[in-house]
Amino acid sequence: MKLVLIESPGKRQKWQKSLGSGYRVMASMGHVVELAKDGEDALGFDLSGDRVTCRFVPRGDRGKKVLTELKQAVKSATEVIFATDPDREGEVISWHLARELKVKNPRRVVTSEITETAIKKAVSKPRPLDQNLVDAALLRTCLDKLVGFRGSPLVWSLKNGAKSVGRVQSATLHLLCDRERAITAFVPEDYWSVYVDYAEGFRAFYAGQVNRSEESEVEETDDSESPDSKKAAEGTRVTTQTQADQLVATAKSHPHQVVSTQGKVSFKKPPAAFTTSSLQQAAGARLKLNPEKTMQVAQKLYEQGYITYMRTDSPTLSEEFCASVRKYLEQNDPENVPEKAAVRKSAALSQEAHEAIRPTEITRLPSVIKAELTPEEAGLYDLIWRRAIASLCQSARLLKTRIITKSGSVTWQALGQVLQFEGYLRYWRDIGSDQVLPTLKEGQSLTCTHAGADKKQTMPPPRYSESKLIQVMEKQGIGRPSTYAPTVKTLKEREYVVLKKALLVPTQLGMEVDEFLGRVLPELIRADFTAKMERELDAIAHGKLDWQKYLTSWNRDYFAPALKKAGARIPASMPTATNPSRVKVTQSVHEPPDAHTDTRTESRSELTNIRCPKCKHPMTRVYSKSKKLQTDHFLSCDERNNGCGAVMFFNVSTLEYELPDAKRKNPPRSDTPSQHSCPICGSPLERYKYTKNGQNKVMLRCSNSKTKQNKCKEVAFFESKKGNWWSPKFGEIGAG
Repeated sequence: MKLVLIESPGKRQKWQKSLGSGYRVMASMGHVVELAKDGEDALGFDLSGDRVTCRFVPRGDRGKKVLTELKQAVKSATEVIFATDPDREGEVISWHLARELKVKNPRRVVTSEITETAIKKAVSKPRPLDQNLVDAALLRTCLDKLVGFRGSPLVWSLKNGAKSVGRVQSATLHLLCDRERAITAFVPEDYWSVYVDYAEGFRAFYAGQVNRSEESEVEETDDSESPDSKKAAEGTRVTTQTQADQLVATAKSHPHQVVSTQGKVSFKKPPAAFTTSSLQQAAGARLKLNPEKTMQVAQKLYEQGYITYMRTDSPTLSEEFCASVRKYLEQNDPENVPEKAAVRKSAALSQEAHEAIRPTEITRLPSVIKAELTPEEAGLYDLIWRRAIASLCQSARLLKTRIITKSGSVTWQALGQVLQFEGYLRYWRDIGSDQVLPTLKEGQSLTCTHAGADKKQTMPPPRYSESKLIQVMEKQGIGRPSTYAPTVKTLKEREYVVLKKALLVPTQLGMEVDEFLGRVLPELIRADFTAKMERELDAIAHGKLDWQKYLTSWNRDYFAPALKKAGARIPASMPTATNPSRVKVTQSVHEPPDAHTDTRTESRSELTNIRCPKCKHPMTRVYSKSKKLQTDHFLSCDERNNGCGAVMFFNVSTLEYELPDAKRKNPPRSDTPSQHSCPICGSPLERYKYTKNGQNKVMLRCSNSKTKQNKCKEVAFFESKKGNWWSPKFGEIGAG
């Protein structure tokens, strides 16, 4: 009996039924081995010269159990066929399985859909393992572990709860933090949108002077919902109230007439079938599914045989599928059959020649199989089916019109659009509603019924939704289809970002990490740096580079020197990559050591060349184990050596030593009292600001709690969702 090894147990039944009794299908449950946690920095591999020596071990108890079962099955098999997923990860899983099971000359089969026809066709054409794909996957594994394990201790030294850096993770975080800084720095500007309403049934907007408008042509846009078209609909922006009032006065005091009418037929091409990125974007916008959930639902549809493989960056479709769609359209929608189907080219950064995501059978209508699926599965399948068929339909035909009018020396413009032929829009609607303009003649007089000016403000760049972030990641070459959703998930789990009203907002922790990396390891957060590495991974997958030479030279020529340089920018006493055990999460950079800690006897001190900002005396570096410090030391202007007694603490955000808040020129305001009283002593409760999970919050504490041995220290009221104050011990009090 032949043994077929697949990844997911969810596909086993389909494979077994398709192949019949002569085959036994078993699942590996994904990866069965992983890099060991031994060697230098627990990397599990050694870099020596131009060679990389990896040590793999079973992935936990599950990996050991699966390997034991598979080894037993191999003993009685006449042939072993490896049928893991059709990508680099699938290739390397087959490679690991073959090594662990000691299968000589392993045979690999690949299919992007789980149907009986596709499975039998794949099994009839086995091939050897593609070592180039294996090498690319091995490099990604080692590269990501190298960056994570040796780079993360840099941010551990912040002692603010930062957990990790990553080749893709940190570049993605920078996109979000960079956008947040742009939003913070944005200064809104007032402008006015000036318009006239005509009795003939349309509104026109200010368009400038006559000559300038007459020389322009009808604007061509592919999408009436694009930002450019919305901006055009507002007309030329006016930047002062005085000018807006003058234009309104001109419109009211001068007669209006038609200067020109223009019309042009425009064709809007159908969008391509889904890639991983575009599916995640559409599911987010139309179904409100986040990328992680989208991929989970798509995985189930794939395993059940409804759609093709869902991790792909190729928009191409097989000739067989295109022919089946054409036949479906001829029978059900003949006017939508194009003379020639659109030819899609893969993006420059695409990694494999896979198909786009599509239904395995176009005749399997969403309405027919809806009862077989969960609501989420049915909704996602409907999107995939509609997008796939739309991609092979006729273009939509639009009539775009423009009317130019004038009053005095001022011109006004109205834009219109009418859908003449639906084409692909019958299946995939991605334009706005019609904007119908009346039929007018040049020189025709018009009646102005109203003229006005709406005051508006320019808006800052918007925050990214999860799906929009993935679109930007794809465009800039950060990551690949298999890493988009996991990267966003990791950023949320690390508490570097949070979701607010479906938008990703960097936390204070995330901003600190990004700012810190920008100072000490700037290349790691640059999109072009990460994209270049992705292209080099692709080159290895095509056999153009040796992965071991690439990794060793990348580490030797860039990463190791960069880490050394980064470490030099951090005070020498901070924890380093080779001593992560010294890292502790702490609270405030400005708080002194614990009151009960005798730093003189706990560790050594040493004189520095840093001058005291008060008396200019050289300061002493005093080492301390205080959990309230962000480093393991502080600076003291030692009174025993004629100093003034000032102390300074290291601020990891600015990479500078600073005096405590109370000793600085501009200390923060003290806590403000509330209208409530302490339930124990009756003293006023004060508002106390603090930060949790990167969010600024307020609590109420007793103003008398700062004295030692005071029972009021346990008094703490937190703000509830209702706007009241709540304490787990003393209950709820009103707002205020």
